[in-house]
Amino acid sequence: MTKFLLAVHVIAAIVAIGPVTVAASMFPPAARKMLEAPDDAGALATTRLLHRICQVYAVAGVVVPVFGFATASDMGVLGDTWLIVSIALTALAAVVLAALVLPRQSAILEGPLQAGAVREGALQAGAVQMGAAPERAVDRTATVRLAMFTGIFNLLWATVTVLMIIRPGSTTGA
Repeated sequence: MTKFLLAVHVIAAIVAIGPVTVAASMFPPAARKMLEAPDDAGALATTRLLHRICQVYAVAGVVVPVFGFATASDMGVLGDTWLIVSIALTALAAVVLAALVLPRQSAILEGPLQAGAVREGALQAGAVQMGAAPERAVDRTATVRLAMFTGIFNLLWATVTVLMIIRPGSTTGA
């Protein structure tokens, strides 16, 4: 049973966490492209797709610790230091994703919509001057900050992966 649980745990990690780390990493550059070309429907669609991938696979990622706990319980290693550290880092990665990455992605995606509404309202009111630059609701700084939080998220997952492979101090063998 341990081998089955471990296999499901590893497959779930690859299938669920892998897409989140890739899509979250691709989001900031895609968002910068979207902000630089606000009329580019393709850039907006790409950025929306990356955000959707992050949201869906973040929810699917809940399976990873569920099977991780089942595997650890079956192996009798729930009290091992390497596992406790991995659990803490996994929880921290989940918090970073849920509290820092996904909300900032949403805010960046809402920015062009707000900027577009401001421009349309100004056009209707006749307030736009010739040659005036359109206002941006989101600036490049937001994408840079998001890239930093995404990097932290990815680094946490990489650390957990290494701990799961090496299992320092484990008596079950590596």
